[in-house]
Amino acid sequence: MVLSMKAEKIDISIVIPVRNEAENIPPLAKELESIMDREFAEWECIWVDDGSSDGSLALLRELARADHRHRYISFERNAGQSAAFWAGFSEARAAIIATIDGDGQNDPADIPMLFRTVESGAADMANGYRARRQDSLKRKISSILGNGFRTWVTGKTVRDAGCATRVFRRECVQSIPRFAGMHRFLPTLAALQGFKLTEAPVNHRPRLRGRSKYSIGNRLWVTMLDLFGIFWLKKRAIHYRIKTKSEFEMTVLRTDVRPPRKENENHSNSSPLGTP
Repeated sequence: MVLSMKAEKIDISIVIPVRNEAENIPPLAKELESIMDREFAEWECIWVDDGSSDGSLALLRELARADHRHRYISFERNAGQSAAFWAGFSEARAAIIATIDGDGQNDPADIPMLFRTVESGAADMANGYRARRQDSLKRKISSILGNGFRTWVTGKTVRDAGCATRVFRRECVQSIPRFAGMHRFLPTLAALQGFKLTEAPVNHRPRLRGRSKYSIGNRLWVTMLDLFGIFWLKKRAIHYRIKTKSEFEMTVLRTDVRPPRKENENHSNSSPLGTP
């Protein structure tokens, strides 16, 4: 699917992937509505159901029926967070897109602050970093190792690439390569295209409902393997600056110009068909 560059009259599109988050969808939706209504004239939220089996889809259908600003996409089967984010990006109608996770740990109240940074032109992508993580020791260690190894291999972009709280111009993801694990490298992929990044501390909350889908076993090692692909992309990236160029003239083909008359052509207006 090609990501459309045409933005509609919507201030911001929020993309939220969910998988078996039935307990978190209603409270997160209510919280989001309160914040977005206060901060934005027009907004939309795109929920992407990544093959849930717990009733998440039924809740999303009801949410969309009750409020047209909530939209949803549902996969036939689990395809992963990267696929969920890309599907959401493809459906987003605003020029500026925000992302958060669907587990309630990311705080929607941080979105307006990051939005203003991007809207002002100070950055193309504003990334949040979890200054005070509310996770288990095992998950904190996994994140520290992952971020450290990522920085060592690809170079520093942001300190917390695993934080889903971010806001960016849609152009940042227009041409990025699509692969499983893409969502973990959005800042790096945006930086490779020359987009300007910034970061700010954001709130991180403990998970109150449901169970985490990630562990060291299913995230850390896969991320490390993906890093070598990103390293290759970075080393092989095309970089150039144009010194000067000629002017490009635009030729406009006019279809309303009639061919010149021949000298012996009858100029009489006595007949609509030009016959004598």
